[in-house]
Amino acid sequence: MPSYTVTVATGSQWFAGTDDYVYITLVGTEGCSERTLLDKPLYNDFERGAIDSYDVKVGEHLGDVVLVKIEKKKYWMQDDWYCRYVTIKTPCGDYVEFPCFRWLVDDKEVVLRDGRAFLPQDDKTSIVKQHRQKELDQRRKTYRWKEWQPGFPLSIDANKHRDLPRDIQFDSEKGVDFILNYSKAIENLCVNSFMNMFQSSWSDFADFEKIFVRIKNTISEYVMEHWKEDFMFGYQFLNGCNPVLICKCTKLPDKFPVTNEMVSVSLERDLTLEQEIKAGNIFIADYDMLEGINANPTDPYTQQYLAAPMCLLYKNLRNKILPIAIQLGQDPDENPIFLPTDGQYDWLLAKIWVRSADFQHHQNVTHLLRTHLMTEVFGIAMFRQLPAVHPAFKLLIPHIRFTIAINTKAREQLICECGIFDKANATGGGGHIQLVQKAMKTLTFRSFCFPDMIKSRGMDSTEELPTYFYRDDGYKVWEATKSFVSDVIRIYYTSDERVQEDEEIQAFVKDVCSFGMQDFDHCEFPKSLKTRDELIEYLTVIIFTASSQHAAVNFGQYDWCSWIPNAPSTMRKPPPKEKGQVDVKMIIESLPDRGRSSWHLGAVWALSQYQENELYLGMYPDEHFIEKPVKDAMGKFRKELAEITRSIKRRNEEKKLPYYNMSPDKIPNSVAV
Repeated sequence: MPSYTVTVATGSQWFAGTDDYVYITLVGTEGCSERTLLDKPLYNDFERGAIDSYDVKVGEHLGDVVLVKIEKKKYWMQDDWYCRYVTIKTPCGDYVEFPCFRWLVDDKEVVLRDGRAFLPQDDKTSIVKQHRQKELDQRRKTYRWKEWQPGFPLSIDANKHRDLPRDIQFDSEKGVDFILNYSKAIENLCVNSFMNMFQSSWSDFADFEKIFVRIKNTISEYVMEHWKEDFMFGYQFLNGCNPVLICKCTKLPDKFPVTNEMVSVSLERDLTLEQEIKAGNIFIADYDMLEGINANPTDPYTQQYLAAPMCLLYKNLRNKILPIAIQLGQDPDENPIFLPTDGQYDWLLAKIWVRSADFQHHQNVTHLLRTHLMTEVFGIAMFRQLPAVHPAFKLLIPHIRFTIAINTKAREQLICECGIFDKANATGGGGHIQLVQKAMKTLTFRSFCFPDMIKSRGMDSTEELPTYFYRDDGYKVWEATKSFVSDVIRIYYTSDERVQEDEEIQAFVKDVCSFGMQDFDHCEFPKSLKTRDELIEYLTVIIFTASSQHAAVNFGQYDWCSWIPNAPSTMRKPPPKEKGQVDVKMIIESLPDRGRSSWHLGAVWALSQYQENELYLGMYPDEHFIEKPVKDAMGKFRKELAEITRSIKRRNEEKKLPYYNMSPDKIPNSVAV
């Protein structure tokens, strides 16, 4: 009687093991085994991290084993089980791998294909075609679209983390409880004595050090020491938390009537302002997206304010970017233009207002919308349209890990009505909703292609801007990622026609556009892909956005935002409408109070922490792919990333302000915090 050896690997997560009954059925091209009990309860099999082997005897030769059916039946109480993989040793001595990496919940079964990736047009037998379709039918019932807010990208249909499919939940919900984590952060930072001191102003700038001394690092200390200086203000547009807004100025907007007479003292090349613009030395940051956004109304005792400033910047002879003019609103008739030659406190407060606006834009648009929410769109469409056997699913799944879970938790606790975001942020209380809705109206697919995004802002010349490290490191990581995606895709798609014939990849792309992006005309997301190059770019966008771009705009938050005056989360007095009115007292009364400062500090500290057992870019411990050419491509990718990491480390050794947010060894695979 032929015998197959079945090896089953259980996950190493807490509570991954099970005491339930586990059955297996082998489905081959020539027959099917009987349903076989692999484990009896309490026999200590299928424990956390275990690898267990069993013999399955069959009455006849099964042919090639193409499917493995695993069933879990309750013994005493429901006991979820995480199966990593199943390996079958055939009577001929061949080994066939069946990746699983899924939870078996309740009494439901899981049916696995072997680990080779197949395009839909390459499945020839009815048994695998039916399995493929059945998997997608079930997934579409499980992963449903839902509109959380009008005008937002669609999200998962789940109100709470516990409502999510088990496969995409966090291993431990407690670890991602925002309320618990923020409170713990506030306690660890020793600022819990201030957290309820709303309406209580700090006495002076030095007083902010009371909530800063607990945890310092090289960058945050440097920021505290130099935050008032123009070079530090300008540098952050290039390499701070929000290095995506600054643009080369080719023509001064009519709404920002800066004259040569105003700024000539700041220009170093004996050129007029118009000549400096033509020479490519003038840049602009315009926060017009904040115009008309309502400030946080949730605290009746504290009026909060927002502004939509514009800032003109100048590249001096030492290639430093310096501010030369600031207007704190979009209407020049109501807002004076502040200059470095004004009183020191006028100029300082104008810069603080820009930094506060930058914080709002960063949190809501750059971070929330353009990394978290967009990666969730790609993730939901992936689960709905790509079966586990599809090479694009295998390629993307590590980069979607925990993203839908963290976003669901955020909608549950952080950005919901009366959520944590309301406590300290000027865009809380609904302003953040308005801001995302407004940003969606100008969001396009091309803006997620890193080289296009840089070039569209006129920031692509390394000669003109030699210290734009976000751009330089981003180019390298983008190219390495794109090369890896290309290597994998060309294994399975040998021609452009193969892309066009792939109904599943076309359905995936259409689902993103027609449902995730709600078919907004302006977004220009493709509804179909015609060539391998288009597919490679599309998948590179997803992986880069979920990994590198999120890392660049997330993990530097404590560095740049922990010194409160450098990144105020709210302002408590309106922007000045006249010059010569500002003193230190007015600035302190404008900045966040002690309570809001403490919540802000706890938030940026918690958001900047890496997960325990973090998986960084290029690390793929779950072997969804089993083919050697793909594993070779992964090895090549890791080597390229390691070289990029070394080059960044060498550059940073001589710098007082090192830039490492795009260093591959600090880029997690996915949006999970």
